[in-house]
Amino acid sequence: MIREDLRNVAIIAHVDHGKTTLVDGMLQQGGAYHENQATTERVMDSNDLEKERGITILAKNTAIRYGDKKINVIDTPGHADFGGEVERILKMVNGVILLVDAAEGPMPQTRFVLQKAMELNHRIIVVVNKIDRPDARITEVIDEVLELLIDLNATDEQLDSPMLFCSGRAGTASLSPDVEGTDLIPLLDTIVNYIPAPEGEDDDGLQLLVSSVDYSDYVGKIGIGRIERGTLKVNQEVSVCNYHSDEKPRRAKIVSIYQFEGLSRTSVQTATVGDIVCFSGVEQISIGDTLCSTDMVEPLEFVKVSEPTMEMTFSVNDSPFAGQEGKFVTTRQIRDRLYKETLKDVSLRVQDGDTTDSFKVAGRGEMHLAILIENMRREGYELCCSTPHVLYKTIDGILHEPMERTSIDVPDDAVGSVVQKLGARKGELLEMGKVGSRTRIEYLIPSRCLFGYRSEFMTDTKGEGVINTIFDGYQPFKGEVVTRYTGSLIASETGEATSYGLYNTQDRGAMFIGVQTPVYEGMIVGECPKMEDIVVNVCKKKHLTAVRSKGADEALILTPPRILSLEQAIEYIAEDELIEVTPKSIRLRKKILDTATRLKTQAKLK
Repeated sequence: MIREDLRNVAIIAHVDHGKTTLVDGMLQQGGAYHENQATTERVMDSNDLEKERGITILAKNTAIRYGDKKINVIDTPGHADFGGEVERILKMVNGVILLVDAAEGPMPQTRFVLQKAMELNHRIIVVVNKIDRPDARITEVIDEVLELLIDLNATDEQLDSPMLFCSGRAGTASLSPDVEGTDLIPLLDTIVNYIPAPEGEDDDGLQLLVSSVDYSDYVGKIGIGRIERGTLKVNQEVSVCNYHSDEKPRRAKIVSIYQFEGLSRTSVQTATVGDIVCFSGVEQISIGDTLCSTDMVEPLEFVKVSEPTMEMTFSVNDSPFAGQEGKFVTTRQIRDRLYKETLKDVSLRVQDGDTTDSFKVAGRGEMHLAILIENMRREGYELCCSTPHVLYKTIDGILHEPMERTSIDVPDDAVGSVVQKLGARKGELLEMGKVGSRTRIEYLIPSRCLFGYRSEFMTDTKGEGVINTIFDGYQPFKGEVVTRYTGSLIASETGEATSYGLYNTQDRGAMFIGVQTPVYEGMIVGECPKMEDIVVNVCKKKHLTAVRSKGADEALILTPPRILSLEQAIEYIAEDELIEVTPKSIRLRKKILDTATRLKTQAKLK
């Protein structure tokens, strides 16, 4: 059976190349909205964190009607830390739209997602997006895309992939860079004509591979996947099995089936080969499971997702302020939440830590783990997080570490400081060249050497630099490197910070807290410019006396504190420090809070 009325396609690209904006245009021209209906920008970025940060974190499905054809479109994240989202949904589609920015050209994540699509032999439509940018360099970008395809050993058919020229914001597409488009019809025509229609046996036993999992308060867990074979019906009894597990298949009954129509889900009674469906009624469903007919149990192999490269330790909050702001504070609650996340996020690994109240959480990068922590604190969880560590591997008896391919775009006057800093961090220069009015530099650098560099980089480039990284592979350990050249200012007693105490402390370094901030002994209140920790008393009050002096009533001028975001806190902390995360606060602290005990421990280590 060939489903000529259906096409399944994913939009893949590097971060900020315009995937979600292009989907907006496709939805508007595909009749997803009523006439005069109010619309929002980047409608697919539906959760709060995506809207705040302007990035896509989760892959999401939608469907567009074009003539008598239905096009299922999957919008994917472009950030390297969420590459697992891209890998898992590629099994649901028959082709991909590869978006490339007309000014930036192919970037590290472009190579990664294109490679994954080519491994599955998907057909590729190349779209050069943002052609209306004043710094667009369309001809050079076309050559760079072809070089990338050759580099990835593309077949002759993949090298002849159709190429379109779009402006996602204007909602236009054309087949020639010299012709200005009027709408997205050329793109929709190319999808229908070039992406193959799904096909399979519709009268054989059911086969549906679960590529995504959702949750509803009303029906519980919802599985999302594409029907590879057979037909799925409401009230049908199915067997749930997994290709990578030895567990016996378990029986379940389908309660409801939904298909995507525009931005909503429509309830249907039956679905067949090629349809991307949501279904409920199967408890404990997880990504990689296969739904089969009870008389024909044949699990499908799930794509092997790349391994995590970084690990952090999450533990129960044991500070003096523990339990004051959070709703979920116990080991059991944190454990349940972390293991629940692994069911939805295929690139996350969680295991019990060295102590009963800690857990080792491994992910793709700092942002990957920071998004998880941010989601948890918004849900009411309270926890402590350690500094991130890379995951080493021993290959042929030699210690190997993960390496990052780092692409940097900077103004010409910042090149010197960037090259100097990355050279000191064991970076290996691969390429350097002009891109428009800026310089692009490519480095291969150990993942651990990038910890704490982003904030330095933004300072060195006056906020104009763009840095993108992607995991490149493992190489032999490059040796020790110092990545932090500052110490911490540590509170010596519990209380409230006073203006007098802060005034007398701010000469020691940059402060992280303001007046009337509650502090406790061992809490980090600022940064010391020297590579040493200094204990300070920010709660000190001015003693009142009967003696008047000329300077007695002078105003105390305080420097505004530097408030760290969660990502900046993760970059900042040292080995003996923790981040205390609660729904209302992010505090930095030492692992050992008591000053005397901490100094004794440090003396022993020396």
